[in-house]
Amino acid sequence: MKKGTAIITLVLIIALTLGIGFLDIKGVGDNEKGIAEQISLGLDLAGGVSITYQVVGDENPSSEDMSDTIYKLQQRVTGYSTEAIVYQEGLNRINIEIPGVSDATTILQELGRPGQLYFIAETDDEGNANYHRVGEDQWELDKTIDELIADGSVKLQGTDVADARAVSTQDNYKNTIYAVSLTMTEEGKQKFAEATTRAYGKGESLGIYYDGAFVSVPTVQGALTTGEAQITGSFTYEEAEKLASTIRIGGLSLELEELHSKVVGAQLGQDAISTSLKAGLFGFVAVAIFMIAVYFMPGACAVLALVAYIALIVLLLKGFDMTLTLAGIAGIILSVGMAVDANVVIFARIREEIAAGYSVDSAIKTGFNKALSAILDGNITTLIAAIVLWVLGPGSVKGFAQTLVLGIVLSMFTALVVTRLLIRAMYTLGMKSEKFYGRVKGSKSVNFLSKRGLFFAISSAIIVAGLVIMGVNKFALNRDELNYSLEFKGGTATTVDFDKEWNLDDLTAQVAPEIEKVTGSNVQIQTISGTNEVIFKTNSLDVDTREDLQDMFVEKFGLSESKITTETISSTISSEMKRDTLIAVIVSIVLMLIYIRIRFKDFKFGFSSIICLAHDVLVVIAFYAAARVSVGNTFVACLLTIVGYSINATIVIFDRIRENRSIMVREDLKEVINKSVTQTLSRSIFTSLTTFIMVAFLFGFGVSSIRDFALPLMVGIACGCYSSVCLAGALWFTLKNKFPGKKNA
Repeated sequence: MKKGTAIITLVLIIALTLGIGFLDIKGVGDNEKGIAEQISLGLDLAGGVSITYQVVGDENPSSEDMSDTIYKLQQRVTGYSTEAIVYQEGLNRINIEIPGVSDATTILQELGRPGQLYFIAETDDEGNANYHRVGEDQWELDKTIDELIADGSVKLQGTDVADARAVSTQDNYKNTIYAVSLTMTEEGKQKFAEATTRAYGKGESLGIYYDGAFVSVPTVQGALTTGEAQITGSFTYEEAEKLASTIRIGGLSLELEELHSKVVGAQLGQDAISTSLKAGLFGFVAVAIFMIAVYFMPGACAVLALVAYIALIVLLLKGFDMTLTLAGIAGIILSVGMAVDANVVIFARIREEIAAGYSVDSAIKTGFNKALSAILDGNITTLIAAIVLWVLGPGSVKGFAQTLVLGIVLSMFTALVVTRLLIRAMYTLGMKSEKFYGRVKGSKSVNFLSKRGLFFAISSAIIVAGLVIMGVNKFALNRDELNYSLEFKGGTATTVDFDKEWNLDDLTAQVAPEIEKVTGSNVQIQTISGTNEVIFKTNSLDVDTREDLQDMFVEKFGLSESKITTETISSTISSEMKRDTLIAVIVSIVLMLIYIRIRFKDFKFGFSSIICLAHDVLVVIAFYAAARVSVGNTFVACLLTIVGYSINATIVIFDRIRENRSIMVREDLKEVINKSVTQTLSRSIFTSLTTFIMVAFLFGFGVSSIRDFALPLMVGIACGCYSSVCLAGALWFTLKNKFPGKKNA
């Protein structure tokens, strides 16, 4: 790189970073908001619309029908936001909460009235018309729905449809067109075959009727016996998606009617958000000081690259219209840790090359090249898991996965491109002495493997202790094995109509502590826009506790009993969501194993990584059990963050073992492992420390819900460092001895 090019590179990177940062904070124009203020926020950070539906005609529907309806509604509202939630209230009501919007009327119009959908034959068995055309794409019934059901003209209902999706396909002239792909249930498959065979034989249509109107009247062009079909026409993609959504929501097990809708406030107040931002700023400053103090000039380059990373991630969160929640912040924290990690790996390599006698110029080139495989393998492995969670996971997991995918890609870009350009530019401009880079001091390999028995015993003891504590909680203390919050087990919603309007911060400071004294439960608070009403959600309360809570509001706040109502609410994390999360995690693990097998040519590396991953998760769960930290929405995000952090840290060590095995061909395998772990020890400690610092500031400044998220994450970070250093190589060595395989494996 020439000096002129180096100057231009520095100026461009600094100017672009400052420019994007200005857009993030200030925006453009007198009335423009900064991009950061325009990012879509979840219910916990910004509030949104709450809609309550009631089952039509049944005051006590079955739990199976309610569960099925809630799950299908959850799939439907995810189109508005991945963070939308659906849960049961009372016996026959369902609540939908959609973040980041304030127009309930528009949402209701677009969502439609969840109810029954019918596939109606054009004529009955006697040849009489069931419906007729009244205009272009407009049709009317000639009979009532009850009459059509009675005479057998309703051939299928929405519950016979397993899925409906908008798809792109090609017509006979190879032009791209949009269609709606239908998949029937096993029971619906036979009904659909009979209905389409009849309609095709008569040259008739099969009308799809929903919510008082026909939504589509396609002509049947063949007997469809496989349970799959496509509705084609002159659709745009948006029209096809709207029709598919209507068919999906029409497949609900229960018919619903709107009871009421309202705009609710954020669950975390402005104080919580501002203190979190302050914590992030202080944490970043601490990490910046650490990086510069330890790595000198490259550390300063890394700090500038991290500033560029933060500016870019804010820009792209808005650009991709992602919804940011506390779980999403977890994904960003993990990706910041991985960005720091990539830089640490590179700088450690540069120092090793300098210590080996190479020139600084050569050390920079070789350091980046040698660090590349570890960075790619660690990030790609985590990226695989994040993509699977994005595709297969439920809404709350998707939000975490989306921000993690974005963060991983950006962290690799800033480490491998921006940091590299900055270091090359600084070298060209005169910083060529090794004193600006440092060198690794010679040190003897630490014999980690000699202590593997002790490490295995410590880990086993902690995990067993966690299981014992969970058992004691369950059977001896007669309480849940973990301190499940209402997101997992449901609870009680107490709606209070105050005599004045309260803001969330005052409610958190003055009212929540009084509720916690009575209920012994953490409190979630939602204000209702335009009213004095506030909803307090707690764990399930028995009749006596509900009365005590009511008495507290009367005595402490001078309210009449008529202004206080309570309802039982279901968990917001349904069994189907738990199942979807579990499936996504299993698929992620399988794909990670396959990737590691391909890259490392040895399944034992993959199995060792997964064991370390499981170890870290179990240790953190043991901590949840012992400390009785609330297990809520952030629990899944916390565990997934630890999984990503653990697998990345382990891959870096395995990458060094793989490299050293090809160099130290005459050395004993134990020495190869010990040397590899020793060489990466500073990286393991420094990366864990910088990420720990970021989370520790969140814990120190955060409100209770943020502290409940940050504390287990700190434990997980420390545990991830321990498992990668003390367990990963030892596990691989043990498996290698037990299952030697081929000699060159």
